Order: sequence, then structure tokens, then C-alpha cells
Amino acid sequence: MKLEIKYASKEEPKQEKIDILNQKALLSFDLLTQKTGLGNDFLGWIDLPNEITDIELEDIITVANKIRKNSKILVVAGIGGSYLGARAVIEALKNNFDYLLNTSNSPIVLYAGNTLSEDYLSDLINILDKKDYSLCVISKSGTTTETAVTFRILRDHLEKKYGHNEAVNRTIAITDKERGVLKQISDKEGYKTFVIPDDVGGRYSVLTPVGLLPIAVAGFDIKQLVNGAKQMRKELISNKDTNTNIALQYAICRNYLYSVGKSIELMVDYQPNMIYFSEWWKQLYGESEGKDGKGLFPASVSNTTDLHSMGQYIQQGKRLMFETVIHIENAGRKIQIPQLKEDDDHLDYLLKYSLMDINHKAEEGTRMAHLEGGVSQIKLSIDKLDANNLGQMIYFFEFACGISGYMLGVNPFNQPGVENYKSKMFTLLGRK
Repeated sequence: MKLEIKYASKEEPKQEKIDILNQKALLSFDLLTQKTGLGNDFLGWIDLPNEITDIELEDIITVANKIRKNSKILVVAGIGGSYLGARAVIEALKNNFDYLLNTSNSPIVLYAGNTLSEDYLSDLINILDKKDYSLCVISKSGTTTETAVTFRILRDHLEKKYGHNEAVNRTIAITDKERGVLKQISDKEGYKTFVIPDDVGGRYSVLTPVGLLPIAVAGFDIKQLVNGAKQMRKELISNKDTNTNIALQYAICRNYLYSVGKSIELMVDYQPNMIYFSEWWKQLYGESEGKDGKGLFPASVSNTTDLHSMGQYIQQGKRLMFETVIHIENAGRKIQIPQLKEDDDHLDYLLKYSLMDINHKAEEGTRMAHLEGGVSQIKLSIDKLDANNLGQMIYFFEFACGISGYMLGVNPFNQPGVENYKSKMFTLLGRK
């Protein structure tokens, strides 16, 4: 993985400001790695890639294989970090049209408990009436309204469709080790359970069973995902050189751009199956940094599609944003432009290129145009989209987020603002 920041500022940045940010970044690095900063009771993710044992991974794979044998669908019931990490990886690695392929041996992973839409859940149940499915419910407390209500409805549906014993056999709970409503229900019913570690928050939980079980059910190599994270941890954890540690560089760069008036960070992808990786990133940075009246607003676009919608604003609108571009060097599959008898569409000049080559030219042309338009850019490159590279990217963004949040002067590991809507909703619903 490579980070390129040479286009992050049109003018030469003031060395005095960079020196101050470098010092802040190194102090933040120490707060994070020595676990002495705000929210240090939620830093279990830092050592997670090294602490996951082969026995734990094999247990997850065994349960996943059982689901793969008896189900056409796995429903993941969870909200926020309880589903976004898994969905990010699954969407990135799967065939774009796997739901139309009859040859796939992997269940389709569907998501619930992340919305209170009655139409959505009704449509889902209509599908589940016709297909064999299993249910994975994910919640530390078991009281998050969206997930808890959905679990009650699907739990009832499973019981009516399969009977009690088989419903229990098809339900997996990922929850707290000792306490909470979901833990109590799981113990009473006898559900297979996995643990969300006490010291890992939801948006940092993709490398726990929260993310690993659904990813394994979808047929992807969770050992390679963890190995990628382990490689990135080794690269970052003991390197305090701001010239070579890419997490320090990213944190410094985005905080510099924030200090000169940029208020929006746009994550830009050029592959449709990276859209949910951007959604995971948006939660990670929005929930970690958006507090105390501070923080960049994380947004995303998927190009070249969005060049024909948001592209106009990015090029010529108010200069609020900078871009973090995810560059993927090699395609998983190749399509060459065919030669026709006549060049009636005037595309023969493209014959020497694959479609990925053309996509790269569009990416480069966009970079040039946006730089001319005053849009600073950070570029993160990987050679190909696979489980190992995704594991590296996940750990990179998590580690950089911790540093960046501390540089900003906030606790990157809490989310007090999330509770505000809940308390008002409960009052309106008459909850005691």
C-alpha cells in the first residue's frame, strides 16, 4: 500500500505549521500506542490482529460452513459498526451480480436491523418465506431499538417457519461476554454465541466475529483479511518517522487541510464495489471526530458515475473539500475494447487499452482537472482488491483515525451525540 500526498496543497505549506502538526502527530501516536489517551478503555482493536488465534478463526469458519450448507441467505441484524465493516468487505470482494448467479455456493448476505422501515422489513420477510435462511444478530447490549425490534420480528418468523429447535440451530448471536439483554436471551435459548470484546467499539469491530463471521459465510478468506491487518500493524506500530509512517502522514495531511479551511473530506473510488467501504470509512471518521464542534465532514463519491452528478460541484463549487482517492492498480478481470468492421462509433483509438486502463486515464484526468479547480488530493494505492489488501486498508484507516482524533483534541472512541436521538425517541414512544 502506498500513500501519495504531493498534491495535497497547491501552495507550499508553511514549515512552521507542518512542524507543529508533526509534533502533535507524534504525541498522538504515543497516546494511542501507549494507551494513555482519552477513550483508552476502547483500544483493544490495536493489538487485535495479533491476538486472534487460529482456534478462534477455525471456530468462526466452522460455524460459517454450517450456515453455508443449510442456508441460501444469511440475515445480519445490526446497525452501524455491527454491519458496515462486514458489508464493506463482502461488497468489495463479491461478484457485482452474485445475486443473479445460480452457480454460487455461498449464501447471499442480507442486512436488517439497520433501519426502521416497515416496507424494507416486509419485503425481506417476503423473501425469507421462500428461502432457507439463518440469522446473525449483533449487539453488545441487545437494546438498540432498530436491531432489537428486527430481532424480535425475525426470531418469531424463524420459530414459525422452522419450529423452536431448528430456529435455535439457525440463530447466532454476537454480543457481550457476560451482560446485556441479548446475552441473557442467548443463554436462555441456547444460541451459538461469539463475543464482542469489551475494549472494542462497534466501528472498530470488523476484525472481530462481528465482521469475520458474515465475511466467512459469504465465502471469503478471513485469515488473509486478518493477515493483511497484521502486516499493516507491524508496519505502523513501531515506526515514529513522519516521513515513512503512512498513518502519521495521512493524519498530518488531513489535519493540515482542516486547519486551512477545508471542512469536507471526500473519499473517491473508481470501482462500484468499493461504495460500502466508503460507507464504513464515513462512520469510522464521522463518529470518531465529529464532536465538540470539530471535525471534517466525511463524504464520498463513486467515479466515474458521480463525475456526471457531483463532479460539477467538486470542479467549480465552493472550495470546501479535499479528496482522498482509492487507487486500485489491477482489475480482477479484463475486458478489451473489440475491433469492429467499421469505426462508426470512432472508438478505434481505444483498441490498445483495457477497460481498466481507460478507467485509470479517467482517474488521472479527473485528478488533473480537480487540481486545476483548487481541490487538494491524497491518494492511497493498492495493487489489487483482495482480502489481504482490504485487511491492510482497514487497519490503516483505524490507526490513522486514532491519531487524527487525538490531534484534533477529541476522544476518538466515544459517540455521546448518538444517544441524543435515542432519548428523545424513547420519550415520544412512552418508554419507561
